Amino acid sequence: MPHQLSLYNTLTRTKEIFVPIDRQNVRMYVCGPTVYDYAHIGNARPVIVFDVLYRLLRHIYGESHVTYVRNITDVDDKINARAAQDFPDLPLNEAIRKVTETTNRQFQADVAALGNLQPSDQPRATEYIDEMVAMIDRLVEREIAYVADGHVLFSPSAMNAAKGPRYGMLARRSADDMLAGARVDVASYKRDEMDFVLWKPSKKDEPGWPSPAGIEGLGRPGWHIECSAMAMAKLLDPFGGGLHCDDPVKNIFDIHAGGIDLVFPHHENEIAQSCCALGTDRMANVWMHNGFLQVEGQKMAKSVGNFVTIHELLETTVFGDRKWPGEVLRLAMLMTSYREPIDFSVRKLEEAENILVKAREYAGDAGAGVIPDEAIDILSDDLATPGLINWLASIRKSRVLDPADYRAVFGLLGIDLSVEAISMELENEIEVKIRNRLSLLAAKSFIEADYIRDELLEKGIQLKDGKDPATGERITTWEVRR
Repeated sequence: MPHQLSLYNTLTRTKEIFVPIDRQNVRMYVCGPTVYDYAHIGNARPVIVFDVLYRLLRHIYGESHVTYVRNITDVDDKINARAAQDFPDLPLNEAIRKVTETTNRQFQADVAALGNLQPSDQPRATEYIDEMVAMIDRLVEREIAYVADGHVLFSPSAMNAAKGPRYGMLARRSADDMLAGARVDVASYKRDEMDFVLWKPSKKDEPGWPSPAGIEGLGRPGWHIECSAMAMAKLLDPFGGGLHCDDPVKNIFDIHAGGIDLVFPHHENEIAQSCCALGTDRMANVWMHNGFLQVEGQKMAKSVGNFVTIHELLETTVFGDRKWPGEVLRLAMLMTSYREPIDFSVRKLEEAENILVKAREYAGDAGAGVIPDEAIDILSDDLATPGLINWLASIRKSRVLDPADYRAVFGLLGIDLSVEAISMELENEIEVKIRNRLSLLAAKSFIEADYIRDELLEKGIQLKDGKDPATGERITTWEVRR
């Protein structure tokens, strides 16, 4: 019997049974990074959450029948500023490329270390300018957008005056609330305060491309149109949809996802652009959003001193005075329901690490197993990762599941229970350090002994002290923690 997947749809504010448009071509789009700096731990949450959804969809519908697109934004004012700051002696376009290439490589390495699969495609905004221009031209032709002072602006009031979907369907806010949260510039050339930019002119020292709508000179796209164009290019055009298609059904894909902070204005504006350009009443059938992330009970901010990047967590000791393995960071993220706010703390990471230690003890060196139907059913209830983790804990205690199958369920969460092999050289080093530490403890040189313990922990080696039952002498054993 096929599994029944239910997902909470932000568009309808209800949990719904997921029915793909085409079971052979299930399609999902997730808003990706703007590559101007290291990704922070809040950026990791949607990547991890929707990677689990991707894995679940592949399990239910088959790996070859699911397309997952996560874009890369590589044209943005923050990128321009970073490029000018870091490479003042280079031409701006060359400096921009250096910033985006370096930052994107780091992002890809960081999210891979967190156990995420590669999406089916990761389009870069700068490679889809032609598609953006074509969508803007269509919106101008349909009088939903207009040209003013070298800009092209989308008019929500024109959208609402036309027969079709209304602006605000996702956010469900009043006009005043939307205006307050829109983060749009008040400009004299706008017809209405709510109008937002689809295209803007480029200054001489900024990247630019031939402009749409007959505008002379070079310009660059607004943020919102980028995702509309890339989603169209990757999830509609290959399946018979797009600007050339008059069938509204072919111009809708299955799932659009991202952080809760993107609901308005970004996702609202995506819907408006796509619906008006493609003649549909919705851009995607299901809209999913993960909750906010706090660090140690506070909103993450550099001014508070709790801003931490994925790279820092993986490679430095700035958080909790130690490095954290990627699988620990991932499990800690999945221990809270994806729609709820999460408090990212050292205590939560330690709890996640303890769970993984016990899970690895149970799984042992078991080979590949089969994911039980019960596990799929639990996760299929709106990505109930906390429920699945609790179920795994009860399984471990009751020992009613084959260790290989137990390992397979963790694999569905994107967590590999395999223990990294230890080289003979490292084993010898560990044993030498343990002997040195025991000598230091006997001499009551506790600070030096603790240094050795912490040094090994940095390498993923956890020491365990105990007593020889026969002699009562102190003995130390070790295990791999990452």
